[in-house]
Amino acid sequence: MIKHLYRILTVVLAVSIGFGAAAQDKVVRTVLDMGRSDNRTMEHADHLANVIGGRIVGSASLTQAEAWVKEQFESWGLEVMVQEAGTIAVGFSRGPWYGRVYGDSGMNLHFGTPAYTAGTHGRVKGPVLIEPHSRRELERMKGALKGAWVLLDAESNGMAIDRTQKARDKRDEIKSRNEEIERRNMEIQRWNWEHRDSVARKPLPYEKATALFYDEMVEAGVLGFIRAAKVPLQVMYDRAGCFDLTMETLPTACDILLDEAQFAALKRRALRRESFEIEFDIRNHFFRGPVAYHNVIGVMRGSKYPKEYVLAGGHLDSYDNGTGAVDDGNGVSVTMEAARLLAASGAKPKRTLLFCIWTGEEFGLLGSKFFVENKTVPMESISNYFNRDGGPLMATGVSVPPAMYDDFVKVCKPLEDYCADVPFVVEKRNGQPGPRPTKPGGSDHAHFAMNGVPTISFRETDPDGMNFDYREIWHTESDIYNKLIPRYMEHSAVVTAVTMYGIANLDHLLSRDGLYTD
Repeated sequence: MIKHLYRILTVVLAVSIGFGAAAQDKVVRTVLDMGRSDNRTMEHADHLANVIGGRIVGSASLTQAEAWVKEQFESWGLEVMVQEAGTIAVGFSRGPWYGRVYGDSGMNLHFGTPAYTAGTHGRVKGPVLIEPHSRRELERMKGALKGAWVLLDAESNGMAIDRTQKARDKRDEIKSRNEEIERRNMEIQRWNWEHRDSVARKPLPYEKATALFYDEMVEAGVLGFIRAAKVPLQVMYDRAGCFDLTMETLPTACDILLDEAQFAALKRRALRRESFEIEFDIRNHFFRGPVAYHNVIGVMRGSKYPKEYVLAGGHLDSYDNGTGAVDDGNGVSVTMEAARLLAASGAKPKRTLLFCIWTGEEFGLLGSKFFVENKTVPMESISNYFNRDGGPLMATGVSVPPAMYDDFVKVCKPLEDYCADVPFVVEKRNGQPGPRPTKPGGSDHAHFAMNGVPTISFRETDPDGMNFDYREIWHTESDIYNKLIPRYMEHSAVVTAVTMYGIANLDHLLSRDGLYTD
């Protein structure tokens, strides 16, 4: 009798396991089929880049994008978690911008302005001057500064001119040292005059800083400052001061980053003291906050281990001189499509899947940091976090510690020949692991890794030789939709969905053995 019951239980268990495996296989097959026939990754990317556009923290565009992501997740049947990660006191929006050399040459100017810097309030025309480098130079030209555009010696790094008290104190220190240099140069000048038959002594160079007499020039009434910038223009924001802005302390002078070739042409004319004018129309607008920014997280609840998790994500915020198509509309679109494919396939993962659309990455990993530091889920219950925040490249493999190797081989088996010309490869890492990071890195995986969470990401390659250059788009005006590579992104969405689902259905969390040395 006991043997008979044992046989029955064995058969029931086998049927149950077989049924569960068949259901999982069906989900994976559906995802693979839909990945070929109904892949909507580029639809998501098109909406983000071409309908909404650049999504700087504090902008109406980012708020609109958050609402759209939430709506999409809900329409696919996912639960949605919305986390307010923070607020900024003053909002910023950007309209069109235009500039030209006024008069006979009529050259149209190629430029950008960092977010959270001043606009012009319409078309504004004025002469061009070169910034003063000493107190004597400032006194000589202070009357001419009113209504002028000022060329700065400092080359742009994409950020706004620092207007904080700390920067002001540093400029004051340099000005004090330069006053001593100026006194010594006057002595050298007198000596050279008195010893005209001798070899002339060279004046001492002044110590430089970006817009050394910034406050004095603003008080004198300059229209704005112009710095040389390499092309494609890298244009970011007022990193130092945007969170301290109030409607009473808004910048008044424009901060312009101009194509370095055009800057050189203007500077040559200014050095020759030619009389010419340039005109700008820059529609940068501020509005009273506070403006909140949010993480938007799609949730597919686990059927067996609902309090254990597999995560994937990308960041929704972007700079707004381009449209944020690659950085990181690419990661957001791939993550969203992975969620849609699994939802449409009827997936019922054993562990909870979180599709994380982060906020504030460009302002210091604000969204993912909030998620981790506020213990949204226990860090020890996360099997892996897959981050996508690079180029629009193809997920063609993964390299994992030895303790994870067998699991990844099993999970990724359906992907081996999904793309006939680019097989998916799982590799075992060689060598000793490094220490767990103690400082945040360059993307949203950082705070997870600092807390010991596995952050295995896919190897992303360019097998078709599409000549993508990340430096071309990174925080530049070239971060636009036509830099995306549809085949790669569509493939990566399928890889993300299948791998997340497979890891969620293992009978254990991924091992952390050998992940870090500590």
